[in-house]
Amino acid sequence: MLELYGTKGCPYTRELRESLDLDGEAYVEYDVEDDEDALRRMIALTGGRTVPVLVSDGKVLMIGVQGRGCIVAAPESAGGREA
Repeated sequence: MLELYGTKGCPYTRELRESLDLDGEAYVEYDVEDDEDALRRMIALTGGRTVPVLVSDGKVLMIGVQGRGCIVAAPESAGGREA
């Protein structure tokens, strides 16, 4: 099963989610702004804070969409910014 790490406010997360839905792909989505464990897993996988991240069987398939993504802020601060 695919795993999608992203945030509600990131347009690239939304774009990837819509693409997966249109393709009928099954996936589990983690909002890394609301789920610190998911954020830690994503950072361990990618070494960074850029979303969206698509993972399959522990292997990172993509970071961002066409080279674009959003940066997730540190847990003690709010929000993120576009990258």
